[in-house]
Amino acid sequence: MLLRFGVANHLSLRGFQELSFAASSLKDPDQGLIACPPAPGGSVVPAAVVYGANASGKSNLMNAMRTMWEMVSFSHTRGSPEGGVSRQPFRLDAESAGEPTRFDLDFTIDGVRHHYGFGASDAAFESEWLYDFPNSRRRMLFEREDGAFRFGRGLGGRNTVISGLTRPNSLYLSAAAQNGHERLSRVFEYFRAVRGARGISITGAAASAVLAGEEPDRRAIAFLEKIGAGVVGCRRRDSNGANPVAIELAHRGRDGAAVYLDPARESAGTRRLLVVLGHAFRALDEGAPLFIDELDASLHTQAAEAVLRLFRSPETNPKGAQLVATTHDTNLMGSPLLRRDQLWFTEKDDGGATRLYPLTDFRTRKGDNVARGYLQGRFGAVPFDDPVSALAAPR
Repeated sequence: MLLRFGVANHLSLRGFQELSFAASSLKDPDQGLIACPPAPGGSVVPAAVVYGANASGKSNLMNAMRTMWEMVSFSHTRGSPEGGVSRQPFRLDAESAGEPTRFDLDFTIDGVRHHYGFGASDAAFESEWLYDFPNSRRRMLFEREDGAFRFGRGLGGRNTVISGLTRPNSLYLSAAAQNGHERLSRVFEYFRAVRGARGISITGAAASAVLAGEEPDRRAIAFLEKIGAGVVGCRRRDSNGANPVAIELAHRGRDGAAVYLDPARESAGTRRLLVVLGHAFRALDEGAPLFIDELDASLHTQAAEAVLRLFRSPETNPKGAQLVATTHDTNLMGSPLLRRDQLWFTEKDDGGATRLYPLTDFRTRKGDNVARGYLQGRFGAVPFDDPVSALAAPR
């Protein structure tokens, strides 16, 4: 279960920014909340939806989550022994290049809260830490600072041996998993389970790949049929070309017979929805986090709501999967599927740095028209100037 994500000095996210999944004490409906005793208040939200103007940093937040996942997953196996750390610090001031980039995460494994994070310079991972909270008390499992390691009593295994195998540009968590550390491999697998959907323009081949497993996921087809996309089935077609297995989607012809079409002939929305659903159902099956940039891209509001409903319903989300999505679709703000503590905003300051903040920072009442207030600028995170007026002004 994801409790919190934090990042500093990555792309436009200069100062430390934090996204929390802990449910607030607001009197909003609690349907869909996921029980999580380690979280403040004992529950977390199934989804967080981030709004903001173009270039305000929404996609950079998603990139930060993906970057943390990639560093944990691959720093030990793909990093060059002579290379440093591939990072993207804030570029709009001179100081940030010399400051570390930081990522950290609070999550649960088997009902126990864990806190993991690290700091990186261009040359090396300068710090790294992992704590757990059995019986709600913090326990240090390991700490790394400037190449020196400390290990807690609660962490068994070949800790010292593995620390000697950890390069300066490799995370200890990544090295430990690659060397069979039983306890830390479970933490590593939490990161490996994270899903992400970032493509907006989806090719027919990418859409076909979603359904090209041993048994095509019929849930995606049923979903498309229910929302009126016209798709009623699919079939696998063998080919001798570069793509030996292709998937065709069935539509009901005027005579009632199924007509099969290549995904390339489907609408952009159908293709993207297939990819989003592929990631969503895997996340739901595994109880994993899913990050979707631009949820509304090529999708009708009701289709986006249907994706949110998958994570909100205990029937389709029994394992507590969670969704983080960015969007511009203000219709979703008024959806009964979203509580006020699930809405977040990004806004850039005059220096180009992104600030991430929740709707709960503002005084609102249940039933308020949040979308109208947002478009009126009540919560920030919208463009300040009228570009048309600026262009029309005399020079």
